[in-house]
Amino acid sequence: MRTGPGQGYPIFNVVDRGETVDVLMQRTEWYLVRTDNDKEGWVNRGQMELTLQPDGDPVSFDEIGLEDFTNAKWEAGLLAGDFGGANIVSLYGGYSLNPNVSVELWASQILGNFSNGWMGSLNIVHEAFPEWRVSPFFTLGAGVIHTSPKSTIIQGPDRTDQVGHVGAGVRLYATRRFLLRAEYKSYVVFTSRDENEEVEEWKVGFAFFF
Repeated sequence: MRTGPGQGYPIFNVVDRGETVDVLMQRTEWYLVRTDNDKEGWVNRGQMELTLQPDGDPVSFDEIGLEDFTNAKWEAGLLAGDFGGANIVSLYGGYSLNPNVSVELWASQILGNFSNGWMGSLNIVHEAFPEWRVSPFFTLGAGVIHTSPKSTIIQGPDRTDQVGHVGAGVRLYATRRFLLRAEYKSYVVFTSRDENEEVEEWKVGFAFFF
């Protein structure tokens, strides 16, 4: 038994043959267990698979796979790309209402040559084929964008505007609880001026589900 979920943590206890342990939780390939004398520590999957159940049958542990990817309730990730010629970095968290529809909350930092800004949005995502390893999706959402022009001879005012978007992308199941994600979005910025602005965005990144 180790003090933490990894080979770098020290071993502090050894469970003798014939003793029992209770599994409390799992973290990747490591299991938090409790012994008969109430000692708690972490054991890797390889050792746990050498143990037996109370009836004498071998212990088996289900691996995280494509079915878990399809049925996961929560998802979070980090993406980066291009937002109308500026660099953009985004964090998001999502909750699946069912295998086909989920809601996502996004927060983005925009870094351009002439202005910086941030954007927040709430999105609805629809996947027609959530059971596919490469799963295409469509997204629709709205939010706000704040733009701060960089210092020039004539300093422009900061602006906060409403935005709406439509988009499409793909989610690729990679391994365990990780996935890759790429997407395109077309934004309309509803400015206070006579004309609205249209901005295209491309992003790629990774995420994990649980």
